[in-house]
Amino acid sequence: MNNEDLKITDNEFLRQFETTINGELAVIEYSQQDRKIFLTKLRLPETAKDHQEDFIKAVLTEIVETRNTRVVPTSPEIASYIRRNRRKYKDLLPVGINI
Repeated sequence: MNNEDLKITDNEFLRQFETTINGELAVIEYSQQDRKIFLTKLRLPETAKDHQEDFIKAVLTEIVETRNTRVVPTSPEIASYIRRNRRKYKDLLPVGINI
């Protein structure tokens, strides 16, 4: 499975990005303020742990394609992913935010 296989849904009511992995719900919760989106919590079912990076990448792609906003990763897992892929996502971070 790669991130192209994941269908990301933005559940604006619950303020979370959702997808189904191995038949179970995976979620990244967010908070939107001004032109920043704070990715606050990653919840993955135990059976989907090996798809964590695919899910994070798919959500970041969704944000790039559908929103004119900056990303502030407050979830440790998401911050770590962006840190490891710094070159690709550096333009998503607000000015002055280093992770």
